[in-house]
Amino acid sequence: MGPEEIVKGVYIVGSSDITDPKDCSVYLADVGELVLIDTGGGTSVDAITGNIARLGLDPAKITTIILTHCHIDHIGGAHVFKKRFGSRIVMHELDADVVERGDSRMTAAHWYGVNFAPLSVDVRMSGEEQRLKFPRGEVVCLHTPGHTPGSISVYTDTGEGRVLFGQDIHGPFFAEFGADMSRWQKSMERLLALKADILCEGHFGVYRPNEKVTEYIERYLDEYGE
Repeated sequence: MGPEEIVKGVYIVGSSDITDPKDCSVYLADVGELVLIDTGGGTSVDAITGNIARLGLDPAKITTIILTHCHIDHIGGAHVFKKRFGSRIVMHELDADVVERGDSRMTAAHWYGVNFAPLSVDVRMSGEEQRLKFPRGEVVCLHTPGHTPGSISVYTDTGEGRVLFGQDIHGPFFAEFGADMSRWQKSMERLLALKADILCEGHFGVYRPNEKVTEYIERYLDEYGE
C-alpha cells in the first residue's frame, strides 16, 4: 500500500499499513496551504513526508497540524514536523495540557515504551467549534469528547462532497484516559448530523458514500449502547 488521493485535495499519507504499525491513519488536506491531520507515532516522519512528495506536494507547505487527541500514535511526530517546517499545532485545550506537560501516561507513550517530550500547542481550541480559514477553503474542528476529554473531529467541504476526519470514533474507551460514553454518544449524534459523504477514520480506513458513513457510526452506537 502507499499514499493516495481520496478526493481532489484530500490524501492519506500514513497508516499502520502504509508507514509504520504504530501509526494511526494520517491525512492531508490541500486548501491552498497543507493541513496535516495527526502525525503518526513519531518514527515515520520521513516516510510521511516522502509520501507527500510522491503525491507531487511540498511538505514544507504544511502550515497547520491538527492533533485530534492526545494519544501517542496520533501525536508522536508533531515535534519533528513543527521543528522542520514551522507548522502550528492545533488541539482542543482539554487534551493540550496533557501534550504540553509531556505526560507519558495520559498520552499512552508508556504503552509504546517511548518518551514524549513536552510539546507547545499554538492554537488551543475551546468550546464546541473552531473554523480555520485557508486560501482555498475552510477546515472545521468540532469538539467530540468521548474517547478522550479533548477529542476533536475535523471536516472540510470539497467539490466532491463533505469529508469528515473522525479519528478513533470507534474507541477504545478506557476510564484511565478520561473516556466518557455518555459524551461520546452525543458526539456521534453530532457527527451523523453532518451527513458527511466520506469518512476518513483513524485506524480503519475510508468509508463512502454517506450511507456507509452512517452505517459505520451507527454500528458502534448499537454496540456500545447495549
